[in-house]
Amino acid sequence: MASLLQRRMLSKEEEAAGQEVEVRREDQDKINRFSRLNQRELLLDEELKAKNKEKEELDDLTTELELADEDEKIQYKIGDAFFHLPLEQAQEMLSTAITRIEEETDTLEGKISTIKEQMGELKVDLYARFGKQINLEV
Repeated sequence: MASLLQRRMLSKEEEAAGQEVEVRREDQDKINRFSRLNQRELLLDEELKAKNKEKEELDDLTTELELADEDEKIQYKIGDAFFHLPLEQAQEMLSTAITRIEEETDTLEGKISTIKEQMGELKVDLYARFGKQINLEV
């Protein structure tokens, strides 16, 4: 245990003994931008998870409606109210909802991809400038 602590202290001492790089205004701007992008990515990931869960639930409903009788009225929730709809109309509305969720999911995935690309570019710039003196792993 002590040797691990000593090694850890040595590596920190070695880093401190290394050449310190001055943080310029543009470097700080890049660090701040990376941080903002990281926070935005986390929020979009949460939103994407919620959309995927909603899509799974809609897919399950589609399967259930395939088993329903054609003459049976289906309770369909719109907002906070339930409406009794014919099976065909409920299936159409469900199909529209699934298409909308898929489009929203694709949009979110595109935004996340763009953010990751921007973060990757910032990482390259910042690691090139600061080396081991900065940690951008999230």
